Amino acid sequence: MRTPLITAAQMRAARALLGIDQRQLAEMAGVSLPTIQRMEASAGTVRGVIDTLTKLVEALDRAGIELIGDNAVSTGGGRGVRLKHPSQA
Repeated sequence: MRTPLITAAQMRAARALLGIDQRQLAEMAGVSLPTIQRMEASAGTVRGVIDTLTKLVEALDRAGIELIGDNAVSTGGGRGVRLKHPSQA
């Protein structure tokens, strides 16, 4: 199984698009609030237990969030955010 990749900035942007707070995201993903807080406070790609990262990414996917990596093409037609130039982190 491939380890899901998500950055702290993507987490914050996803929450903003959904209009939810950290507590709501924690409930959606079935993880603790301190876990979400720690993940969002990290720099660059979030690191953690694969099961926890998978739960988070799957919860965002169920909520309609498409995570777009550097140089990846978005397949959907929904709204989103993306940096014009990938960060050097």
